[in-house]
Amino acid sequence: MVKHRLSPFLVFILFFALSGLAEGSQVSLSIRYHDMRIFYIDSNPIWVQITLTNNGPNPYRFRLADERAFSLDFDVRTTTNRPVEAADILVRRRTTSQQVFFRDILIEAGESFSFMENLRDYALLDSSGAFVVQARIYPELFRPELPVSAGNFTSDVLESNRLSLNVRPPHLIGPDGVPLALDVETNAVLVRERLPPDDVISYTLSARQRGQWERFFLYLDLESMLARDPYRRRQWLAESEEGRQRMVDRYRMELQDATIDADIATIPANFTIERTVYGPEEGTVTVMQFFRVGNFTERKRYTYYLRRRDNIWTIVDYSVVNMGTE
Repeated sequence: MVKHRLSPFLVFILFFALSGLAEGSQVSLSIRYHDMRIFYIDSNPIWVQITLTNNGPNPYRFRLADERAFSLDFDVRTTTNRPVEAADILVRRRTTSQQVFFRDILIEAGESFSFMENLRDYALLDSSGAFVVQARIYPELFRPELPVSAGNFTSDVLESNRLSLNVRPPHLIGPDGVPLALDVETNAVLVRERLPPDDVISYTLSARQRGQWERFFLYLDLESMLARDPYRRRQWLAESEEGRQRMVDRYRMELQDATIDADIATIPANFTIERTVYGPEEGTVTVMQFFRVGNFTERKRYTYYLRRRDNIWTIVDYSVVNMGTE
């Protein structure tokens, strides 16, 4: 009987490959929607949070490209298992001759690494319907010159859980030219009504108390709110229409995460409207808001500035004065 022996070099390569597979199998990839709301056929981003978690005992390394299209992919399919076409921007990014820059990411045992991507940068969601979304991570980068089956979809590729996605037809436009939003909880159409300024504030604060984000944002003029900051205002003026829409979407997301202008997004335990003053086009509403902080109640006096356009009052600015605790 002939015995075959592996060279030390081949033994090393085999051990390295098997250890890599074992390591990779203990790394999980999960996705979730960053902002769970109703999605429409429009240009608004669908932000997905991608999280890699190292459940194994050893550190896990992978390459993350600066242009995420070379590290990440989304498999989006209809309920009949028909794949959705790739977005035009994804095709351009992967077919343009360029040098791919990346950094090595190390995830220690028991730790996670997360980042966010806009699903619309990967899938052409130009029709309404129900879809299933799954993400893939390519630890050694996606190589456009190779088909998925040949070199990109190998055993070290990580696959995520699946998310359901419902895309609705475009926004309906109300009689005043204001886009109609849908309430996430009731699926009813939300329409800006011709409320007086104090009722607008009561509606907005009550929505925040109940965690109803679509209602909370209904009377906020986000364009005016983000332009309060001089730097953002200069950036706004320099942007194209598409760039401005991205700024508004990003500002909305940051408000919801309380990473910017946190005072207006903080949930009040109670509030009392103290004074309302308004003229034909501008108004102010002063509100005493109460916040529970441990065993104390913090009091803050808010002044909301509103502007009327097409007979609809919206919030364009605010200021806060701390009034101490009780």
